[in-house]
Amino acid sequence: MAEGETTDTETAAQSGGLSVLSTATDGICVVTPAGEIDHHTGDTLREALDIPDGAQPRIVIDMGQVTFMDSSGINILISAHRRLTEAGGWLRLAAPTETVLRTLQIVGIDTVIDCRETLRHALSI
Repeated sequence: MAEGETTDTETAAQSGGLSVLSTATDGICVVTPAGEIDHHTGDTLREALDIPDGAQPRIVIDMGQVTFMDSSGINILISAHRRLTEAGGWLRLAAPTETVLRTLQIVGIDTVIDCRETLRHALSI
C-alpha cells in the first residue's frame, strides 16, 4: 500500500453534537471526531477507540474538527492511551484546535500522550 493510502475500511458514528469517522491508513487506525466531546457524546468516541484485533494496535485521533472537550474527553483519551500501551501499541493526537490544545496543556495530557501538529506528522513512525 502506498504511503498515506487509505484502505476501504471506513466506519462512521454520530451522537448528538459529535460524529466520528474511522479509517485505516498504512495499518494505523485514524479516528476523526467532529464536534463536541463531552459526557453526552463521549460514548461515541469511546466505542471508536476500541482496540482493534491484532498485535500492537496503533491509533491516531485527528482532533482538527473538535470544537470543545471537557473532562469526559480527557478521561476517554487517558483510558485509551493506557489500553493501547498495555497492548503494545500507541495513541497519538493530531492537529488539535487551539481551544482543545489549551485544554490538553492545562491538564498535562500533552506530556503523557504524543501530540503532533498535523495528521501527516502523527502518521509518521
